Amino acid sequence: MELATAIATAGKAIGAGLCMGIGAIGPGVGEGTAVAHALDGMARQPESAGTLRTTMILGCAIAETTGIYSLLIAFLILFAL
Repeated sequence: MELATAIATAGKAIGAGLCMGIGAIGPGVGEGTAVAHALDGMARQPESAGTLRTTMILGCAIAETTGIYSLLIAFLILFAL
């Protein structure tokens, strides 16, 4: 019985790690791309910096929700199952 519990615990840890590993790549790449393009737009048209900044921050906040969902699922895997 102890071996089965140890295997289940190891599976939970691996699953939660994969969930966060894969779930953190998308927001990182997405936010980096959004910021890079927003800065490029601000450099080309400085008068639109306020609008671009607001849109960039909103887009980054939406992109970050996938990372937060991944964290939530990882916690559920670790502690609720």
